Amino acid sequence: MHNLNWDNLRFVLTVAEHGSVSAAARRLGVNHATVLRRVAAFEADHGGAVFEKTATGYRVLPDRARVIEAAREVENAVLSVERLMHGAMAPLRGVVRVSTTDSICQLILPPLVARLKSESSELKVDLLSSNNHLDFTRMQADISVRPTQTLPEDMAGETRSDLAFAAYSRPGAAKTWLGLSGPLARSAPAQWMATHVRQDQITTGADSFLVLRELALLGMGTAILPVFVGDTTAGLLRRPTAMPGISVPIWVGTHSDLRDVPRIRIVRDRILDYLSQRAGLLGGTG
Repeated sequence: MHNLNWDNLRFVLTVAEHGSVSAAARRLGVNHATVLRRVAAFEADHGGAVFEKTATGYRVLPDRARVIEAAREVENAVLSVERLMHGAMAPLRGVVRVSTTDSICQLILPPLVARLKSESSELKVDLLSSNNHLDFTRMQADISVRPTQTLPEDMAGETRSDLAFAAYSRPGAAKTWLGLSGPLARSAPAQWMATHVRQDQITTGADSFLVLRELALLGMGTAILPVFVGDTTAGLLRRPTAMPGISVPIWVGTHSDLRDVPRIRIVRDRILDYLSQRAGLLGGTG
């Protein structure tokens, strides 16, 4: 009996989850040949094929479905060990990775990061700017700062401020709307647009509120923006009659296994206090 090689099993599980070698390679950050080699090594070590290749990708053989289920259990156990070891580090030493939207990342959080760095030279806060929700199960980030109605079940968090949205355009702009695409297509403003704005009224779109701001400044149409972006941009006017006020909570969350790690808890609490102090700016009331 061969000892289980978790690294090879990780490649097998990723192919099973994504259905193709190419997608698994992108997810793992390796090349196509590496994925094939690792899967072949696992199959050779454990006495048989796991997948059959079809016209649409790789399909788990019916009698190997329980192997994939067991692999997920192994992955959860390994990641739990990593999180617990991660949490054993000194309270204010090491890296804390904070994932947030591009607008909050660029316009709100940098002063807090600078302050934290001045208070503890051994604490490093990395800001991850993405409008996609990162996979916290796989430890891509430690803290999430996201405007959303709810958090996933495996995350714990708090909210002390809301993020308000409004419509903005420059004087004389085109009588059209700028669309919300990519991850922003699931946002509260996009949901409002889906039911109140005809498709033929929507022109250019973007997956970033900062890009939408630039398009609105060029007079290409009306953009829905976070108020802290629109209200502070010279050249744009808020259009209160164009749409009703929309706001969503800003959640500061982390994976449940990490919520009591001292340095993560400290940074999370500081972010919550910082956002609370800026609630008027974020919520459009001051």
